[in-house]
Amino acid sequence: MGVTRRQLLWAGAGIGAAGALAACSSGPGGSKDTTDSAAASQQPRSGGTLRVGALGKAASVTRDPHGTQGNESDYLILSLVYDTLAAPGDKTNTAPRLAATWKPSEDLKTWRFTIAEGAKFHDGTPVTADDVVWSLKRLRGTPAGASRLPGIKPENITAEDAKTVVLVSDYANADLPLLTRLTTFVLKKDTKDDQIAGAPGTGPFKLEWFRDGNARLVRNDGWYGGKVLLDAIEVRIFESPQAMANALLGGQIDVASNVGAVAARTAETRKEIQILRRPDDMAMPIVLRTTDGPFADARVREALRLAVDREAMVKQALSGYGTVGNDILGTGDPVFAKDIPQRKRDLAKAKQLLAEAGFDTSKTYDLVTTEDIAGLAESATLFATQAREIDVKINVVKQDSKVFWDATWLKAPLYTTYWGTNDSVVFFASKTMVSESGQNEAGWREPTFDEAYRKAIGAADPAERTKALHQLQEIEFAKSGYLLWGMADGIDLAGAAVRDLPKLPGYGRVQLEKTWLAR
Repeated sequence: MGVTRRQLLWAGAGIGAAGALAACSSGPGGSKDTTDSAAASQQPRSGGTLRVGALGKAASVTRDPHGTQGNESDYLILSLVYDTLAAPGDKTNTAPRLAATWKPSEDLKTWRFTIAEGAKFHDGTPVTADDVVWSLKRLRGTPAGASRLPGIKPENITAEDAKTVVLVSDYANADLPLLTRLTTFVLKKDTKDDQIAGAPGTGPFKLEWFRDGNARLVRNDGWYGGKVLLDAIEVRIFESPQAMANALLGGQIDVASNVGAVAARTAETRKEIQILRRPDDMAMPIVLRTTDGPFADARVREALRLAVDREAMVKQALSGYGTVGNDILGTGDPVFAKDIPQRKRDLAKAKQLLAEAGFDTSKTYDLVTTEDIAGLAESATLFATQAREIDVKINVVKQDSKVFWDATWLKAPLYTTYWGTNDSVVFFASKTMVSESGQNEAGWREPTFDEAYRKAIGAADPAERTKALHQLQEIEFAKSGYLLWGMADGIDLAGAAVRDLPKLPGYGRVQLEKTWLAR
């Protein structure tokens, strides 16, 4: 993952709870009002320690903010300690964070980012443009970060003065600030690799201690972004959603992040538990490698897409907590093309396409998956069962998370993946589908898609941009290596005292500086 991506953690890969507390759905077609008039009338108060459970495995722990974060728990901790240049916003996809402002040149190639007034590291040192430049260059040099700022060479990341960072793109890019939302975490210049763990950040919380994936963070009273309400946040790592849910029900934690539908149903009868549902939150596609191997023929990929019973997948793998997908990523984007007809199941046509492509139905093909998030491995098993109806035999292989992200992701012919950053068509295009993207999950290279992408990000005219983005999605729908059968709802559980958890997607879900406890 590098949540890099899993912003659910997502990648994000997400972390943290999100969703309106006043009207939280308890399941498909139903609702559970988890607040009362007394709670609604309360004013935010300072103090208290929020105990948050997040998924992860001790064997996969990383302390490097520029590394591949396979654990949601790691991403949560790092996001509280370190700030990115930009973040998702309430009224816009991209809002200021460590960078207070940004401005492009007329040709949309050169962007100037100004560091927020009063920004400083936890040791009191002011943040300078040199720190940001060094951090972005280090990020670009890591395996997980090679494609986080596409089109920008390391030598084209410079400091104009103490507070201004200049990024020069190889091509016009109206969406460049959006690309700084994810994991552009800033460290002090020249921090040595053996000092990265625990290095001072700029975020709303400071690391007090870290043990085997668990951590305690205390309020940063000098945070440039405003007053932080909680005294501290304790992050506890859990290897399974059910164990995390049990800890919440037992009063051991206050928030259980991304626990899934099964845990939500368990909590439905508990009046003191808030069930927070983020509709259309996480993409859970199956990836079919397009460069070589058994799925390189577009007819084979189309056949498998036509074999899927999407409604059944949502109902069974997600217990109905989700929506049907249409093989296009970025469903939360305002420019998402809802007019592209929904792909329907057609077994006869699927078999015909396999025959035309000469696909070998005598072989068995491995589908590699993990149990990183609820419903992922179950979706792989259901897909394998449905594929048998077109005579395609699939063997589901469950891998340890670390092995998967190190050895399988970006390499295997057939595997599952997941993304929690779902509010931008351009994000997915730049990260996973243009020919040069470093995280091109399907190894897809399509010149017409690349051309549509360049037109979209280089367009200053909204109408021209919308037209290019629509064309981009049409090409993705027809030819890409993604089989996006459905979108999973994000489901979190929270204790009755928790207030003002963030509502935003992606990195926005880990912005806990305004969360508070009513006790």
